[in-house]
Amino acid sequence: MGTRLAGGLVGVVFGVTLSWTGMSSPEVLREALLLDNAYLYLFFASAVGTSTVGLWLLRRARVRALLTGEPVAWARKRPQRNHVVGSVIFGVGWGVADACPGPIATQVGQGVLWSLFTIAGVGAGIALAQRVGASAGEGAGGEHVDALGSRGRGRDAASRAQAA
Repeated sequence: MGTRLAGGLVGVVFGVTLSWTGMSSPEVLREALLLDNAYLYLFFASAVGTSTVGLWLLRRARVRALLTGEPVAWARKRPQRNHVVGSVIFGVGWGVADACPGPIATQVGQGVLWSLFTIAGVGAGIALAQRVGASAGEGAGGEHVDALGSRGRGRDAASRAQAA
């Protein structure tokens, strides 16, 4: 199965799940953000718990990813400035829009017209982040410097040429 087809199937299942559980409802999100209802937090906790146990079992069994064939693994990293700044921006956007990117896409799919403005804002934010990141340029040793000044892994020649 191709990666686009697999991605599309995962997206459809995710969108149906968000709709079915009410996670695309602005009322559910607003109640959670105002701490009026713990439903959203309990849902998140169950998802984190399930994925943590599932990934731990997959890693322990030395399973390989279905699409890439790479071993299921992850690296632990200390939180950095870009993580904190990014999470604050994400949280503010979530509070203003009453939705995060998954539910926004689901709302668009459900035909909620005002979600088109929110998804346009997400697109503008991504474009702005890419523009700021490109203007930050390359750091010493071929490392990419992102919009927040953090150094990432070196990019390949094609990516470097495109950014130039």
